[in-house]
Amino acid sequence: MNRREFSKMAMAGGAALLAPRLALASAESAAQSRSTPSKLDLLIQGGTVIDPSQNLHDALDVAIHRGKILEVARNIAPERALKVLPAKDHIVTPGLLDMHAHVYDGMSIGTNADHYCLGRGVTTVVDAGSTGYLAFPNFRNYIINRTVTRITALLHISAIGYLIFDGGLANLNWANPEVAAKMAMENRPAIAGFKVHLSRAITGANDVEGLRRAIEAGKIAGLPVMVHMDGPYSPLPDLLKLMRKGDVFTHCFNNHEHGILDANGKIIPEAKEARERGVIFDPAQGQTHLSFDVVEKCLQQDFPPDTISTDLTAMTVEKRVFDLPSMVGKFMAVGISLDKAIGMVTANPARVFDYGAEIGTLKPGSEGDVAIFELRDGKFDFEDSDGVKRTGRQMLVNKVAIRAGQIFVNEV
Repeated sequence: MNRREFSKMAMAGGAALLAPRLALASAESAAQSRSTPSKLDLLIQGGTVIDPSQNLHDALDVAIHRGKILEVARNIAPERALKVLPAKDHIVTPGLLDMHAHVYDGMSIGTNADHYCLGRGVTTVVDAGSTGYLAFPNFRNYIINRTVTRITALLHISAIGYLIFDGGLANLNWANPEVAAKMAMENRPAIAGFKVHLSRAITGANDVEGLRRAIEAGKIAGLPVMVHMDGPYSPLPDLLKLMRKGDVFTHCFNNHEHGILDANGKIIPEAKEARERGVIFDPAQGQTHLSFDVVEKCLQQDFPPDTISTDLTAMTVEKRVFDLPSMVGKFMAVGISLDKAIGMVTANPARVFDYGAEIGTLKPGSEGDVAIFELRDGKFDFEDSDGVKRTGRQMLVNKVAIRAGQIFVNEV
């Protein structure tokens, strides 16, 4: 199934029509499976397993049974499996996790999760504030519950969210912490936190109060807050000091006013203090939020991102961002190793929110979400939000995504 077919199936009917394409075992293995008592459903055989949650980087087999990881070991007997999926010369990772995207497909800036996430090896995506409490029930019924990709939502502190693209804070009457917290508590784990959008162009002078209200909702519900901060009205130190351990500073490497660097290119002390107390730093390129110059200066000062995400929208899937594996290649191009980059899209974001399932790992008993990639060598040009380019030497291309033990083949 090619990407266009994958998209058509997802658009036509979500999970009901997106039937898994099962990789076939060899004729010999199939014959054996008919005569041998089954102990596991699927064996991913002979790949290079990279699982930062367990410090694994080795040639190993992965066994899945009843939608869960059963075993990761060398030389698991193929006759134990109903299906055998060869993965020789490929990278096998936990299903990738995009911690910042917009997947309310058909509304505002939303895009299709099954095509642009699962279709690229991303088995879990966090929708970063597409809806507030007014529209969330529809988002859950018509998108979350009907999509093969696991979707966890951050509830926008504004009742209208991004349905009207002004961040919802131009009028603070829309931002009710008690009502937002109630909606979140009634919908856990489908809602795993809150989102607030702080930008001079969108929020105006309401950024500090908007952040206070989002933090208040987080305290009531016992959930973290993701904070969009790019060119805010108020100085960044004033905003960072309000953030708590576990809150997320997304778009952290932008090059706009009130950014993470001072006039001399040094990381501001308040950013270092925020990291020390447990604030998460997430780049989320989107349309305007990533500067290679800022990234490189931060890396030179030993300040890498904690996670890598996309800010995927209907616009960014077509330009500069494309998908999460492309973002992994982008950060590898500026010096982050393959293993660390994979950790930033698996184990690290899995620790940020409560997804209601154990993901981002291949530990036995965790969700049977796996991604299989070809690691291509060559020269690959990557762009930041200003069109500045960096050339990378490696690129991950997804070939298979496995969601709860079901196989989806992605042909490029």
